[in-house]
This record gives sequence, C-alpha cells and structure tokens, in this order.
Amino acid sequence: MNIADLCRQITEGEDRLLPPEHKLNTRLVHPEYSTSAQEVKTYPLLEDERIFALCWYIDPARTLHATMCPTPEHFCCRYHFVEGEKTQLHTHDYIELTYVAEGEFRQKILGKDIVFSKGDLCLIDKNCLHQDYLQQNPAIVLFLGIANDIFSEIMDETVTTKKIISFLQSALLSQKNLQQYLHFRPGNEGSAELEENLAFLLRELYDGKIGSRYIRKGLLLRIFRIISTKYEFSLSKELRKTMNWIVFEEVSSFMHTHYNKITIQDLTNTFHFQEDYFNRLIKSKTGMTYSAYLQQIRLDAAEHLLSSTDLTVEEIAAAVGYHNKGYFYKIFLDRYHMTPSRYRKNVP
Repeated sequence: MNIADLCRQITEGEDRLLPPEHKLNTRLVHPEYSTSAQEVKTYPLLEDERIFALCWYIDPARTLHATMCPTPEHFCCRYHFVEGEKTQLHTHDYIELTYVAEGEFRQKILGKDIVFSKGDLCLIDKNCLHQDYLQQNPAIVLFLGIANDIFSEIMDETVTTKKIISFLQSALLSQKNLQQYLHFRPGNEGSAELEENLAFLLRELYDGKIGSRYIRKGLLLRIFRIISTKYEFSLSKELRKTMNWIVFEEVSSFMHTHYNKITIQDLTNTFHFQEDYFNRLIKSKTGMTYSAYLQQIRLDAAEHLLSSTDLTVEEIAAAVGYHNKGYFYKIFLDRYHMTPSRYRKNVP
C-alpha cells in the first residue's frame, strides 16, 4: 500500500472517531482563533517515543480527516472547514518534516505563502513560525514530528553527503535564532524510494509492535539519506549565503585533499550539485574559476614540495597533477616569474 492510500485508510473510521468536543481534536487541527496569538506546540508523546506521525486527508467536501500515531488506542477526527481557513499561527519545540503525498498543500512560513506540490517535503526548525491553509482541493499530507535528541543522533549517525548534514547541524541545531526551514523537491530519482520508506515508517508507528522503535530510527536514517542525496532544496537569501559558505568550505577542503587527480565531475558526484554551481560558488568566494582555483592549489603544493623535499621538478609536477612538464613550467613561470629550479635555489 502506498503512502497516500495508507494515510487515507488510517484517517477514516467511524468506530475510532473522536467526539467533536474531545481535546485531541485541536491537537490534530487547531483552527485560527486570533491573528496575533502564537502557539507553541510541545512534543506530544512520552519520553521513550521520539518520533510521531500526524496524517491529514482533505477530501473534496471540505472535510479534514486526521489521526496521530503511535498512541495506545487508534483514533481519528473530522473537521469541516470553510475554504481558505487557516490553522493557528504556531511553532514547535521539535523538528517537523512534512511530506505531500497527494495534491497540493499551502503553508505560510515566516510570513511567506508557499505551495508544496505532490512529492515535496519541508523540514521546519523548532522555532519557525508557520500556519497551514485548509483548501477545498483534495490533498494528503504526512507530518513527522522528530524529537530534538533523536534528530541530533540521526544527523551524527547517517552516512550521507556532508552538504546537507553540515547545513542541518549548523542551521537547524546550532543557529536556532534563525528560525528556518528547508523546502525539498524530488530530483530525477528517489521519490519512489522515499515514499516506500515513509510508508514503512508510518506503518511501524501505527502498528506499534515490539522492537518497532529501533526499526523506526533505522527508517528515519534511510529517509534522510534519500533526501540528502536525491532531492534538491531551496533556501531563503540569508540561508543560501550560510549554505554556500558551508559548501564552499567543504568543496575547498576536498580540492585541497584530492588536487592531484580531481575533476569537476568528482565534485558533482560527491556533493550532488551541477557543474555550473561549482564555478559560480568558487567565483563568488575567490574571484577565480574552478580551473584557476585548482591551479592555485596545485602551485601552492608544488611550492611546498620544492622547498621541503628533494623530489625532481618532474616528480613534483606529477605529484600535484601535471603530467606535461612544459605546461607546468609555463604556469609556474607565469605565477612566480621564475622557473621551478630557480625558485628552489632561492629558497633560504
């Protein structure tokens, strides 16, 4: 069963329907009662339950069906809304990952209206002010609530590309005053794999079998790995600056480590950005193209080897990535206005 069908199934059921006055109804969907009030939603489960799911199914008759799991007993609620109605403005004291399984979903995040399409995700920081729009068009939305400690563990344990992990750790865990979010869109692949793992996780949360907590954490690890390697994400201007510096530092470190045999395709394979991104990134931070920056790194390494080793000039040229001795001499002369041999003689 796919994630949309599973959400639809567990949010409907006359035998599990809460009475309208039940207090859990407002936990599942809390309509706007004030344009100025700001709620803080606390983590709703006991300490040993560190992941929970909230499912929304919005049908064409302007009825929202909702449920939450894991819980001791399964329940669901219904809310009949007016087109364009909103939930109360709120923040969480936990991390929220939202997935649109069907239709479109609209939120106001930090005062900005954002429409999420089927397959999109949004990772929201615990201090990020937002509210949800209730619209007539059918939609199915899965919200995963992730306690801060388990999120931190997952960021530490997951074996994925550093470009997302570094950013998530610094942005979502260290710089909480930035109140931020990340909007992910599926790339050319990965959406089917993500849906499969989300469905597995939701089933584990809903069934609550023995040993399920360990399985849930493993599935969440897998989900973040898929997101970090197969999804594109968009940022605000402020966050993009932060992100670009983080990525540049990692790209620069990678180039300094692998300068003797690196290609720009290696950067693409490692960091999962397009080639033109690296040229723009390096140009914005150094004023140089990728090729010029790599040449500078290689010549710096050659300079060090000339002054600290007895390797021949040919051996040094090869060691830093140049197998054409004539070309190495030319670029060395252009930079230092002397040959490598002369440079070595002038070293104190």
